[in-house]
This record gives sequence, C-alpha cells and structure tokens, in this order.
Amino acid sequence: MSLKAFHIVFVAASILLAFGFGVWSLLDYQDHGNTAELVGGLVSVLAGFALIIYAKAILRKLKNISYL
Repeated sequence: MSLKAFHIVFVAASILLAFGFGVWSLLDYQDHGNTAELVGGLVSVLAGFALIIYAKAILRKLKNISYL
C-alpha cells in the first residue's frame, strides 16, 4: 500500500471517528445536559469538517501520484 493510499484510508477513518464521536456526544448531551459533552461534540464535528477540507486539499496536491 502506498503512502497516498494509506493517507486516504487514515483520513477517512479519522473523519468517521470525529463525526461518530460528535454525534454520540451531542446525543449524550441531550440526555444529561453536561456542558462538557456539548463542547466536545461541537469540537469533534468541527474537526470532522476540517478533516474533509484537509482531505480535499491533500487529494488535489497528490493527484499525480499513483495509489500503488
């Protein structure tokens, strides 16, 4: 597996983890009302969007490198 392919897989997993944790934390905030869960959920969702922007930028930068 090339560095480009590994990078894409790792960033995709990070995006899923960030959004998954964010949704879980925000749903937990609805149940318990803990402010730390709200902040953690919002930061995690924002990190997920930042990772999407990063993924687009890195794909544009590495477009001439093969996946193998």
